[in-house]
Amino acid sequence: MSQRIHLNPNAQRQQPMMGGGPGSGLNMGMGGGGGYQPDPISRSSHSSSYGGSGSDDDLLNKVQAYTSKIEDLIEAYTQPIRPYVPAMARFLIVVTFLEDALRIMTQWSDQLWYLQKHRHFPWGISHLFLLINVFAMLGGSFGVIGKKFPDYSVFCLLGVVVAQGLGYGLLFDLSFFLRNLSVVGGLLMVLSDTYSQQKTKKIFAGLPSISETDRRKYFQLAGRILLIFLFIGFIFQGTWSFARVLVSIVGLGACIMVAVGFKAKWSATFLVVLLSVFNVFINNWWSVHSAHPQRDFLKYDFFQTLSIVGGLLLLVNIGPGGFSVDEKKKVY
Repeated sequence: MSQRIHLNPNAQRQQPMMGGGPGSGLNMGMGGGGGYQPDPISRSSHSSSYGGSGSDDDLLNKVQAYTSKIEDLIEAYTQPIRPYVPAMARFLIVVTFLEDALRIMTQWSDQLWYLQKHRHFPWGISHLFLLINVFAMLGGSFGVIGKKFPDYSVFCLLGVVVAQGLGYGLLFDLSFFLRNLSVVGGLLMVLSDTYSQQKTKKIFAGLPSISETDRRKYFQLAGRILLIFLFIGFIFQGTWSFARVLVSIVGLGACIMVAVGFKAKWSATFLVVLLSVFNVFINNWWSVHSAHPQRDFLKYDFFQTLSIVGGLLLLVNIGPGGFSVDEKKKVY
């Protein structure tokens, strides 16, 4: 810790004496009579050098007060729409599956040609693959939105993510992999929200079983961690600029806060705003000509980002869960 020199305000003439070792914080003032006058400030400084800096504590308290004030403002201004947030979040989470199902139906012949020509699907198997995907995505999406059989609906959509990654040969594509990890995180948040509304029960009587509350904690933890992978993919892709570096640093900080569950609602709200702005300006598929091949890719990225925004909104609504810094602070 660096040495601090405090001047004694009681002394008429002061000359700091270089007597102590580094960090001692001991200062002497030479009064008019030449006697030693202890500096009252130096004593408190001497004791605080071992117990931690008071200024650091003041700074931390100011930061906490500032973030708490922001959270209070967010709570106040979002209060009118809070009853609609869960339904909106669920819709956004599955909107990429609804768009994908619609795209398969409107581009049926192109999808068949790609699977048969490039993925070497036999005739008939390619038709069956597309039909199963369409019905699974529609059924699972409406199940999530309507809260009908949410467990089966979520697992059905998870199966679609894996099947499409294998079927289209995109499972080991880094961008596809990171984006779909975030989509999976949003689906896990749906499961967490579902278990929060169910009573604790055991599957087999007499055997140890994980309760719904514990399941909710685990799914919230996994969902929080997976949701941030989209932003990690954004950091490592594209050309670098000053604005990109700034957004990456700030966004990465918010992602870490979401992952560990520290000020999770505030940081998730910040990511919702950041990703929404990014989505509108970067994935603006509506500005590309309908015949341009880039249009479908931009549309795919746009709706996937909306799904991740939905997962973050659900996190804002239900909180980070038991395995988080925010929850531990309530206990201690």
